[in-house]
Amino acid sequence: MKMKFNLDRTTEKSAILLIYTGGTIGMKVDPEEQTLKPFDFSQILEEVPELGKFAYRIDSCTFDTIIDSADIEPASWQMLASLIEEKYDSYDGFVILHGTDTMAYSASALSFMTEGLTKPVIFTGSQLPIGVARTDGKENLISAVEIAAAKDADGHAIVPEVCICFGNCLMRGNRTSKVNSENFRAFRSENCPHLAEAGISIRYNTGVIIRPEDWTRRPVFHKDLDTRVSILKIHPGITPQVVKNILCGPETRAVIIETYGAGNAPSREWFLDLVKEGISMGKIILNVTQCLAGSVDMGLYATGKKLQEAGVVSGYDSTTEGALAKLFYLMGMHSDNDSVISGLDKNLRGEITK
Repeated sequence: MKMKFNLDRTTEKSAILLIYTGGTIGMKVDPEEQTLKPFDFSQILEEVPELGKFAYRIDSCTFDTIIDSADIEPASWQMLASLIEEKYDSYDGFVILHGTDTMAYSASALSFMTEGLTKPVIFTGSQLPIGVARTDGKENLISAVEIAAAKDADGHAIVPEVCICFGNCLMRGNRTSKVNSENFRAFRSENCPHLAEAGISIRYNTGVIIRPEDWTRRPVFHKDLDTRVSILKIHPGITPQVVKNILCGPETRAVIIETYGAGNAPSREWFLDLVKEGISMGKIILNVTQCLAGSVDMGLYATGKKLQEAGVVSGYDSTTEGALAKLFYLMGMHSDNDSVISGLDKNLRGEITK
């Protein structure tokens, strides 16, 4: 896919690459048609002149075909990973402008696809277009750029992680979910503290931020994904046929079950029989909670314990978005289920509390 670059080399203080994939933040009202249309990101300093006050070198590139966030696919993540890999040595940080609906999925995916990051990869966007008077896009973008450029006394990035910057909060990408379609604080990270909060100054939660073991080592980019994953949300009145279609589907290698509370599901015999049938067919079944906060503990109640005994794997306090991305990544790396299951039990990118 072709990219359009705007190179502004007025300073060498810090270099940031803005990557516009699509989404509300890049829209502007057409004065003639009075409709929202994507604006040219080579003019980003005209739209957000505050960025010029940082004296950073800010380059921008735009996907040749703008993608509505509802149309985001794993191929989009592979393009992003390839672009970051190609430009990694030329920039101090990356800011990805993305639609909000699937931002948590994309941030989760990039966190697993980039192993050993030494530079920030910050997703941001907005609820209102950047060309609208009350837009939240300017503040989100300005904070994301400042965080992407921030370095410590040793010259290392303060936040070398894949994150989401939204509503004055910096959150670990694979711990974040969109919870509000109208409020400017659209995202929450219930099971992981914020990595930073932007007020009068930006306060970094350094005890939570993950740092690489070796700052000189280049990251490894994993672009092979196996997307044969389905999601089954447990609900009262769910039928055996629905459960069977999802758990035992011929094209599915893994199923995420969104269970009640601490990992509970119906205790009916037919449900457990179908879980066992799916596992006997070689399916990986991962248990995550429907709750925004808290963790799966299948040993806590009898219904959860039966799932555990049947071979269901705990997702601990993972988000559904994080669990999906983790499965895509692990299954893309390993053809055998044992290796995938072993990886699911490990905290690879700060996605679970263990």
